[in-house]
Amino acid sequence: MIPLPLARIAEITSGALAGMADPRAVVRGPVVIDSRAVEPGSLFVAIKGERVDGHDFAAQAVEAGAVAVLASRPVDVPAVIVGDTVAAMTGLATAVCAELPATTVIGITGSAGKTTTKDLLARLTARIGPTVAPVGSFNNEIGHPLTVLKADENTRYLVLELSARDVGHIAHLARIAPPRIGVVLNVGTAHLGVFGGKEEIARAKGELVEALPADGVAVLNLDDPLVAAMAGRTGARVTWYGRSEDADVRAENVTVDERGRASFTLRTPSGAAPVALRLYGEHAVENALAAAAAAYELGLPVATIAEELSEAEPRSRWRMEVTDREDGVTVINDAYNANPDSMRAAFGALDALAGGRRRFAVIAALRELGEEGPALNEELGRLAGGAGLAALFVVGPDADPILAGAEAAVREAASRVPAAHAEAPREVDGPPGAGEPPGTGPAARLSPVTSFGDAPETGIQGATRVSHAADAAQAGAELSALLAPGDVVLVKGPRAAGLERVAAALLGGDRR
Repeated sequence: MIPLPLARIAEITSGALAGMADPRAVVRGPVVIDSRAVEPGSLFVAIKGERVDGHDFAAQAVEAGAVAVLASRPVDVPAVIVGDTVAAMTGLATAVCAELPATTVIGITGSAGKTTTKDLLARLTARIGPTVAPVGSFNNEIGHPLTVLKADENTRYLVLELSARDVGHIAHLARIAPPRIGVVLNVGTAHLGVFGGKEEIARAKGELVEALPADGVAVLNLDDPLVAAMAGRTGARVTWYGRSEDADVRAENVTVDERGRASFTLRTPSGAAPVALRLYGEHAVENALAAAAAAYELGLPVATIAEELSEAEPRSRWRMEVTDREDGVTVINDAYNANPDSMRAAFGALDALAGGRRRFAVIAALRELGEEGPALNEELGRLAGGAGLAALFVVGPDADPILAGAEAAVREAASRVPAAHAEAPREVDGPPGAGEPPGTGPAARLSPVTSFGDAPETGIQGATRVSHAADAAQAGAELSALLAPGDVVLVKGPRAAGLERVAAALLGGDRR
């Protein structure tokens, strides 16, 4: 943050100094909401949450080096007392950003892919100037101003995510740090229950391009009709990206390797260059194109853009993290969050990465989908049940629609297999028990039979085993007993499900 004396912070936030606070004391360090992150010179913002009240840690923060606490009540240490600490932090971030005229603010929004695109673009802008970007998904009314407050007079680029849980949220965030470049990725079904329909989601996402100045740039996905329509909502110049031949920045000749990583030719108005992504999943192509289009507008040569995209590794945790165990089991940890669109992308990545290997998945019911929730979760079950899995684990509450969809997909697949094919005995060379029927001998625990919830096993040979687990711990334990060298596991669900714990159990440690 730019250095500010407490008197100036009190003026900006309409606060009052208390606790023997020195008005001349200068905040030079980061603004933080976690007392464990305090550094000498920090400002600690005390936020009262549902389970923890930051005011209880005020003394600890000052002892660790905080100059003062931004608080909503007296805390017996130097403080700036305000009516609402989040609103005061927002006002402080707005004021700080206004004092950084040399900083170019880039905003990114969309239903899926914001964090990956932000990470890629921050890597690109770092090639041409000091860059501040959030770690992970600091994209709401708390994380957004916290990120803005990391900028100082040396910051040239401020790369921000903007999320929306209702109409007006993105407009609010854009007022804190007015963007000069706005990137809109897609309009999907995330938070469908909150908005009521994709058109309302598009209305909310489009607030980003409405916030752009006339001399700004809107970077829009030409392949998404709802995003493309946002061109009519801004006076800024529009740059198109996508796979369409009409896109200004586009991907040509896309291929996917045996690990599910995409390569393509990056085509721009001034030339082309090859890109070989280290990110997993073909859906990463769209994220890379969005970042490339914004970087191109900033003047980066296409060769430099391609080089950086090809060297970029996953940066934010629990997003398509692919780890190979020593025994050859591959775990795809994409557990940070999920919606219908990102689930389809994840299963596509699993298919590409697994190839002919046995595959497993651990998922949970999608949330915030409103009246369409049961139908969309059943559709997810059909997707998973038809994905060629050896076993599917559905974790936590509200699992019935997924289980029903998976059951239907498995039975439909079984009905297409001749009975003689399913029941014929086989002679197999191998270790003892290798040729025995499913359910007997040492091979029994690896036999992919089907059980729907607590129902008896159907005995459909070769079908997906579908199970419900009460929690991540149960899913991890039961899945661990089924895995054999060479298997591939996808772990993906909404944030509240905490499925990263399944991945941690499979990988033999706590990877939080």
